[in-house]
Amino acid sequence: MQLHQVKQTHKRNTAKRRGRGGKKGTYSGRGIKGQKSRAGMHLKPIIREIMKRYPKLKGHRSSVLPRIRFELNLGQIEKAYIQGETVNRQTLAKKGLISLPKKKTFELKLLGTGYLTKPLVFEGCTYTASALAKIKKSKSTIK
Repeated sequence: MQLHQVKQTHKRNTAKRRGRGGKKGTYSGRGIKGQKSRAGMHLKPIIREIMKRYPKLKGHRSSVLPRIRFELNLGQIEKAYIQGETVNRQTLAKKGLISLPKKKTFELKLLGTGYLTKPLVFEGCTYTASALAKIKKSKSTIK
């Protein structure tokens, strides 16, 4: 006996062909009209619908928040501080010149508008060229 001589002892089951007429009737078991009766019937997933409702953000760097930057004039610092005081982020917030944001990183820049007559101690600030000249002229120290 060889392999091509072997015969099956049972009948092979054939899969029912759906949607092709025949004994299933005129509508082939799909009912009458509607989305489910059409070819290529696709019901939309709920998750996809929810995702489509959210607003889309433009660009691949859209999640990066903009820098928070405070700019102060030397005239404002002259009015708020007395001689020998330290000018830094915490003291500026206490005096009400800036508001500390929830994000800890922010930039503080001093501009050269106004006059500075008293010597002060400056910490953790950036300066314009005119502000730096006025600070040095008033004999203030920069740390």
